[in-house]
Amino acid sequence: MSDTMSLPKSVLIEQAQSQMQALFEIPERSVPEKLALTCRILFDGGHDSGLAGQITARGERDGTYFTQQLGLGFDEITSTNILLVDEDLTVLDGYGMPNPANRFHSWVYRARPDVNCIIHTHPLHVAALSMLEVPLNVSHMDNCPLYDDCAFLKDWPGVPVGNEEGQIIAQALGDKRAILLSHHGMLVAAASVEEACVLALQFERTARMQLLAMSAGQIKPIAPELGREAHDWILRPRRSQIGFEYYARKALKRHTDVFE
Repeated sequence: MSDTMSLPKSVLIEQAQSQMQALFEIPERSVPEKLALTCRILFDGGHDSGLAGQITARGERDGTYFTQQLGLGFDEITSTNILLVDEDLTVLDGYGMPNPANRFHSWVYRARPDVNCIIHTHPLHVAALSMLEVPLNVSHMDNCPLYDDCAFLKDWPGVPVGNEEGQIIAQALGDKRAILLSHHGMLVAAASVEEACVLALQFERTARMQLLAMSAGQIKPIAPELGREAHDWILRPRRSQIGFEYYARKALKRHTDVFE
């Protein structure tokens, strides 16, 4: 006789969450190691755009964060060439210089104490969608981590190397985890490196699906209560960790120098 076939959905979700917490072992990794893996994962996921894009994660000291060196592509980032910088982009640990566009990350971190990792990239389908000046349209279960959690900045403020752009982007982001920047790209602001990484991958896939669907007809909306349910289920921290580890295993097979 089955023990679960009569249980309500809420109980089944709780049971599944408990099992994921108990049965999956997550490797211990430093923040630079997670960032290096994220760079390689995103490179493989179509987020490469020359030297464009930045990935940052909060440091232990207030007003500091880790980021990659300017001059290196995502496919060249290792755990040993990650920099630690302050809000003024002064290098506190490591060699080289950060991307000057990292300045706007400082404004997001100031505005959002809940954010521990920011990913800003220009992947192909996100960039193409941004040229249409339309918001991201989440209308598929897989994309629901971004359901009602992606802001939209319609007016391009220019290259984000000034304080003005940082203030504009931080304000437009508000309390959301992501934002589509017209004529520019995407930004994800998440609680962890793992969450930011899987959200960034899903952002690009969502944009690609939206462009495909728009070319075929009118996109139909999903029920808001179901979108929110899927959002909360998929975005649980343990699922983000498990998803990140899957992408990390794939990346480590292709990129053997990540931790050099």
